[in-house]
Amino acid sequence: MASHGDTQLFDESFTITNVDDSKYDRVARFAATSADSQTVMTLDINTELYPCQLGETLHCVLASSLSLDGTKDDGKGWRDVGRNVNGGEPTLADMFDYVCHGKIYKFEDGEDGQTM
Repeated sequence: MASHGDTQLFDESFTITNVDDSKYDRVARFAATSADSQTVMTLDINTELYPCQLGETLHCVLASSLSLDGTKDDGKGWRDVGRNVNGGEPTLADMFDYVCHGKIYKFEDGEDGQTM
């Protein structure tokens, strides 16, 4: 059985450096840089559900499962797993204010092989 750490593929804090809310209603595209300046991320966030602003710090975790024991979600949608509101099993979602499901569209390694 996988451990909690095995499901977390990436865990980093970022500072928002740019906000573009011109394209969609209720969604903004945020550019952010990690604390060590080694990683730059672009992320779309529903600002109606989770308002953010320039200069704010975000903690971002990419995970393969919301289950704390690392098991797959057994065909459940991320909304079915969700927050532990009604006495259900605790999940990774309980640790965060904003959880979304999606795909990574682009990933680039830096020229030095150490940055992305």
